[in-house]
Amino acid sequence: MSRAIIFPGQGSQSVGMGRGLASQYPEAREVFEAVDDALGEKLSAVIWNGPGEELTLTENAQPALMAVSLATFRVLENQGFNLSIHADYVAGHSLGEYSALAASGALTLADTAKLLRIRGKAMQQAVPVGVGAMAALLGPDFDTVVEIAAKASTDEEICSAANDNAPGQVVISGSAAAVARAIDLAKEAGAKRAVELPVSAPFHCSLMSPAADAMRDALADVEISAPQIPIVTNVTAASCSDPEEIRSRLVEQVTGSVRWRESVEWLCQNNVTELVEVGSGKVLTGLARRITRELVASAINEAEDVDAFIASLT
Repeated sequence: MSRAIIFPGQGSQSVGMGRGLASQYPEAREVFEAVDDALGEKLSAVIWNGPGEELTLTENAQPALMAVSLATFRVLENQGFNLSIHADYVAGHSLGEYSALAASGALTLADTAKLLRIRGKAMQQAVPVGVGAMAALLGPDFDTVVEIAAKASTDEEICSAANDNAPGQVVISGSAAAVARAIDLAKEAGAKRAVELPVSAPFHCSLMSPAADAMRDALADVEISAPQIPIVTNVTAASCSDPEEIRSRLVEQVTGSVRWRESVEWLCQNNVTELVEVGSGKVLTGLARRITRELVASAINEAEDVDAFIASLT
């Protein structure tokens, strides 16, 4: 069996996530403490106690989700999971790509936390609140959404396909007016649903260029090692192990589309038969089942999930 370990992105957060593992496993607790130290604040208190509005802030949600993913991953390792032996690829959805790089040893935990705090702040500050928007279009395929986004765009107001999540589930991003036009066009084209998302900024489109510049500067000062196993990157939907290519892909990812459907399809084509989502929630597990029936997908959130997965390795 060939396996890929995958890590969730923004939207999977919930108050209290990871608290059970941290109370039961010292290695999980150490991850939260290390992230708190790296950021110089008690992010763990926000993760476990809320309020939800504070956790959902992009600058908090990104390092928080990574902390939960890495805490869960460290528990797996302590129970006998070996990434180099028990998996062939890692991948992550948007910020989850950073979690994948930390899990695979390409980035240190402290550097990952600091990068995600910078990324979250830069993405939030790139566009004033209310100027941008994102919307999920359910029904049309990716190529159709690309055409709709192009029709909705003007010289001053852009709209683009941001996340190709699964067949019939594509997220658009851009100027609020252009996204509103795209929603109308999608409905005219027969979309099952077209709904604006409750996000604070238009991620993964050209409006994020200032954030990409900020990440280019931040990543220039960070050491990136070759990952233990290849990572399938969002912007290429193909594997990568070269540290300098990884650095470039992380910058491109800020404005580029998250090619998640293609990434999962690529894993299938390269003989992966199992996806294991590590962290908070089961969003990617659900998407995997929509993308293909050829993969077994499962999520590891709690201690009982860890036990069941470790038992399946023996």
